[in-house]
Amino acid sequence: MNLLGWLHTMFTIDDSVLDSQFSLLDDTVGPKTASASTGTDNSSAGIDNSPGMGTHSDVGDSQSSGEELATGKTGESKGQQGVGNKDQTRDQGNALDAGKEMTVRPIPLHEYVRQSEAQQSSKESNTSPPEDPVPADLKDVRRRLEQAFHLPQNKDIVLREFHLGSEDHQSGLIAFVDGMVDKTLINNHILQPLMLLAHMTDIHVSDSMETVLEVLLPGNQVTETNRWPEVLPGILSGSTAVFIDSGRACLIVESKGWEHRTVGLSQTENVVKGPHNAFTESFRSNTGLVRAQLRSADLITEIFTVGKMAGTDVAVMYIHGLTNKRLVDEVKRRVQQVEVDYLADAGVMEQFLEDNPRVWIPQTLSTERPDRVAHMLAEGYVAIFVGNSPYVLTVPVVLWTLVHTPEDAYLRFPFGSFLRILRWSAMMVALLLPGLYVAITNYHPEMIPTDLLLAIAGSREQVPFPAIVEILLMEFAIELIREAGIRIPSIIGPTIGIVGALIIGQAAVQAGVVSPLLVIVIAVTALASFSIPNYNLAFGIRIMRFVFLFVAAAFGFYGLTLLFMAMLAKLSVQKSFGVPLFAPVAPSMDTAPDVLVRGPAYAMNERPGFLQVQQVWRQRPNTRPWSSNTNKTAKHKLAQGGAEGERPTK
Repeated sequence: MNLLGWLHTMFTIDDSVLDSQFSLLDDTVGPKTASASTGTDNSSAGIDNSPGMGTHSDVGDSQSSGEELATGKTGESKGQQGVGNKDQTRDQGNALDAGKEMTVRPIPLHEYVRQSEAQQSSKESNTSPPEDPVPADLKDVRRRLEQAFHLPQNKDIVLREFHLGSEDHQSGLIAFVDGMVDKTLINNHILQPLMLLAHMTDIHVSDSMETVLEVLLPGNQVTETNRWPEVLPGILSGSTAVFIDSGRACLIVESKGWEHRTVGLSQTENVVKGPHNAFTESFRSNTGLVRAQLRSADLITEIFTVGKMAGTDVAVMYIHGLTNKRLVDEVKRRVQQVEVDYLADAGVMEQFLEDNPRVWIPQTLSTERPDRVAHMLAEGYVAIFVGNSPYVLTVPVVLWTLVHTPEDAYLRFPFGSFLRILRWSAMMVALLLPGLYVAITNYHPEMIPTDLLLAIAGSREQVPFPAIVEILLMEFAIELIREAGIRIPSIIGPTIGIVGALIIGQAAVQAGVVSPLLVIVIAVTALASFSIPNYNLAFGIRIMRFVFLFVAAAFGFYGLTLLFMAMLAKLSVQKSFGVPLFAPVAPSMDTAPDVLVRGPAYAMNERPGFLQVQQVWRQRPNTRPWSSNTNKTAKHKLAQGGAEGERPTK
C-alpha cells in the first residue's frame, strides 16, 4: 500500500464540484442536453442533465442521444422525422452542425400517404392482443396457476372453484394467498354475490366479465387485466384473482387483510410536546397517516415495484405544484433503476439511492414520525415509502436537518433554539473530546492551569498505560455495553447498562488501570453521543471519533486541526440529490430562520431556497396583524420580495 499516495488523496480536496451548478436550479439556467438512461427516458421526464445531475457519477451513467439541436430547437414535427430524401437529410445535418434553425421542405404526396399508413399500422399494433394473455379456458388457468405456485407442494395458495348462479352452471375460479387476505371479505363480497346472486342477472359467455365487474362484485377496488404477468403480482400482494370460464380476462379484487402491528408510539424519536403516533410495517397505513396529517388534494403518491424475485412496493410522495419537478423526476429515476432480487427495508433502499456511499454522513433522512414527513412535504421535500418498513426516507437532506427534531417546531422559538445549541455542542463534544484530552496530555500540557495539570498527573501516576490505551479500553467497554443493552431483553437492558458502566468504571479506577478523570471524559462523551437525534448521524460521529483520537495521539492539535478542516472541505462538496450538504450556509441561499437555531413560527415565511420549489412563500409575511413589532418586519419583507410567491431580493 502506498502510504504517501493515500495521505495525499486524503488531504486533497476537489473543489471543482462547487463550480458546477447543482440539479435543482431554475430551468433558465444552464444548457439542456437530452440523455437516455438504461431504465427511463430522462428527456421525456424533464430531468436537466446539466453538471451536477446527469453528468456526475453519483447520479448514474447516461448517454447522449445525439438527436437534439445545438440551439434546443428541433425544427420539424414528430411526424416528419426521417421522411425527407438524401438532400433534405444533408441539409438537416448541415443545419445541426452550424447550430442554426433548419428549414423543412415539403414532402411529396405519396410519401405523406406512406407515412400515414405507417402511423395507422403502429396504432393497430398497439391495440393488438397482449403477448401473454389470460387463457380463456378455466382448465388452462388452473394449470398455469399450479405451475407458477408449485402446487400441490405449496400449501398457502388457495384455488377455489365455483359456479355462477344455479341455472347455467358457468364455472369460475378464485386464487388467493392464505394469511394475506381477509377471508370474511372474500366470503361476503366475492363468493356470495357470484354464487348466490348471479342468477338474478343475465350472464352470457361473451359479456360475463363485464357483468361480473359492474353488477356482482361490490368491492371498491377492482382491476381488470388481460395480461397474465399482471395476475401473479396481484395475488402475491394480498388481492384475490377472479377468473370466469371463457372470460379471457382476470379481475384483481382488493382483499388485503394480514396481521400487522397497530399504530403506536415512536421508538427512536420520542417527544414530550407533539404527536406521538409512528409508522408501522403496514404500507397503506403509513401513507394514510401522512394523508391524515397533510390533507391536500395536491398530495401525489406514485407506487412502483422494486425487486425481480419478490416485488416490494415503493411509494414516492410529493406535492404537485410545489415540489421541484426535477427533484421528483430524479427520485423516480433512481427508484426505477434499482435492480435487486428482494428489497427488505428502507435502510437497504437508502444505500441504493444515496449519492456517495463512502460518506459517513447520511444523505437521506430516515424518520418514523408522520408529522415530520408531512411538515417536510409541505416545505418541498420528497418522501419515499418502502413496503414492510416502519421508516420513511425524505430527500434531499442537509446537515442541519439531521440535528433538528420535530419537537423544535412545537416549542416556542427560544426553547427550541436552546435545545438545538445543546445538540450542536453535544455533537462537537462526542466528536472531539477524547482527541482533545489525548492531545493536551501528550503534547500541549501548557494549555491547562497548573493546579489541574498537577491533579491530572497525580491521578495518572499509578496508571501503567499511556492515555491512548486508556481511552481505547474505556471506549471499547462503553461500545460493548451499548450493544449489549440493545441485544438483551428490554426489561433488563437499561439496568444492565447502568450497572455495567458503574461497576466497570469503579473497578477500573480502583485497580489503577485508568485514571478517574478519563472515566469522566468517556462518560461525558457517551452522554453527548446519545444526545444526537439522528441514529445514522450518531453512528458516523462514533466512528469519526476514533479517527480523531488516533490523529491526536500521533500529531496533537495540529493533526486535529488539519483533519477537521479536511473533513469540512470534503463534506462541503458532497451532495444529496444535487443539493450540497452544507446548504443554505455553503453556498449561501435565502431561507427561513431555521438552520442552526429555530426562528419564530410567524417568521417562517420562506421555504428552503436550496429546494428551488415552485411556491417560495409558505405563509404571508404579515401573520400577526395585531402586533406592531411583527408588522414592521412584514412591511420590510414585502418591500424586499414584492408580490406573494416571488423570491425576496437582497
